[in-house]
Amino acid sequence: MVDRKSSLLPGCPRCPLIGVLHLPPLPGSVRFERGKWDDLTERIAADLAALAPGSEAGVDAVIVENFGDAPFPKGEVPPVTVAAMTAILAKFPLPVPLGINVLRNDARAALSIAAVIGAAFVRVNVLSGVYATDQGIIEGKAREVLEVRSRLCPE
Repeated sequence: MVDRKSSLLPGCPRCPLIGVLHLPPLPGSVRFERGKWDDLTERIAADLAALAPGSEAGVDAVIVENFGDAPFPKGEVPPVTVAAMTAILAKFPLPVPLGINVLRNDARAALSIAAVIGAAFVRVNVLSGVYATDQGIIEGKAREVLEVRSRLCPE
């Protein structure tokens, strides 16, 4: 049984329920439909409303991923992906803690977005070790991630 009295998020008296927002294909993605930015932002607004406190889901936090951008680059995402995610998340401030995951494994981009919009946390799929993925072999870069975090998110 899960001990729901412990908390990973300050101000949350139980184990948090973290909702996931999978963004549709963004500009720069091979599947992005040009001229559909307004449609994309409307869909995101509806998805976020479904996750908001007071909704049926009523999550304690939300993590946002560029899941619609599959197939993902093995390393860094294009700058337009970072710009699009930042613009979207700045447009829709959330009343719950926000997390960022830039797929496939772009920790620098996730930390950059988090620093600009004030996100509470990031997820790095491969922080340490080596993993065989559909993008190929991905090596964790924990030291580099910690160096970037210390510069961008000093708290």
